[in-house]
Amino acid sequence: MAGMQRDWDEAYANMAHVPGSEALPDAWAAAAAGYRVGLGAAFEEALEYGDGPRATFDLVHPEGAARGLAVFVHGGYWMKFDRSFWTHLAEGARARGWAVALPSYPLAPDATLAEMTRAMGAAIEAAAARISGPVRLAGHSAGGHLVTRMICADTPLATPVRDRIEHVLSISGLHDLRPLLKTQMNATLQLDPAMARAESPALCAPFGQPDLSVWVGAAERPEFIRQARLMALMWEGFDGRVRLEIEPGQNHFTVIEALRQPQAPLTCAFVG
Repeated sequence: MAGMQRDWDEAYANMAHVPGSEALPDAWAAAAAGYRVGLGAAFEEALEYGDGPRATFDLVHPEGAARGLAVFVHGGYWMKFDRSFWTHLAEGARARGWAVALPSYPLAPDATLAEMTRAMGAAIEAAAARISGPVRLAGHSAGGHLVTRMICADTPLATPVRDRIEHVLSISGLHDLRPLLKTQMNATLQLDPAMARAESPALCAPFGQPDLSVWVGAAERPEFIRQARLMALMWEGFDGRVRLEIEPGQNHFTVIEALRQPQAPLTCAFVG
């Protein structure tokens, strides 16, 4: 009996399954801009970490001395958005005393995913040079992929920075990239089978003993729930702490809103 051909484009079509989602980018940009106005001197913008117009990060400072550095990496299928859409998501961690870095990174088709991984390493190192103490990473969707790559055995991070990482939180992350080879978006991503394997955290060994939370909304596309379960299942085979959370009622876009709330379970997983 012949197997059923899966529609992988449909599997990753988040906006098509959330009513009103076409209005979300403008809403995110407005919320972020309004939040930045209220920060005043606590906000540093467009700090450079490398060459190119996207090699910059913003830094949100807490009141008083920072407990450490929290980094939030945005999603957009490695093809869209930048740091300016997400500043408001720093509030939960900032209110708990953390300095929050929000990096942009080069996008496809101008950069490969391997180049994005290296760029993210450079961004985190630059932010860590400005803020002392422990480092905690969170990323959403494609950003979840990138932060998880930072604790793989082939991490681009220098050992002193890697050793400061206390915890990584992948929110709705993509951890096995091989299905993307079958999507129309791969015309932009330009993955080949070798790179899809090499850049898949679920197929990599961790650096040392991982401390990883994998978080996904229960109302997301089934593929994102599968990706979360797969990551947790694969890395549970290594010494370390791996936690899987499938949050009831949340879709791919609502799931990150809790980062604005200091006491939300998601924020506690990030910087608690």
